[in-house]
Amino acid sequence: MSAVRIVADTGRCIGAGQCVLTAADLFDQDENGIVELLTDGVVSGDDVARVREAEHLCPAAALTVAPDTDGTTGPPGQQGV
Repeated sequence: MSAVRIVADTGRCIGAGQCVLTAADLFDQDENGIVELLTDGVVSGDDVARVREAEHLCPAAALTVAPDTDGTTGPPGQQGV
């Protein structure tokens, strides 16, 4: 399975914590409950299915999972880009 890049939009996050419940070794929450990535944003292997599940479960749609193709950066306020 190919590597994917996780983008966490901290501005959209509402602190529901579904990402942490799905993959506590990849996601955490700051003191305000906002998502934090515990990786550089790129995952592979068995972790891909778990981050896709976290993306699906996020009620605020604050997570985006995409193929890791070029390592470019995204807009401010996002992690894992």
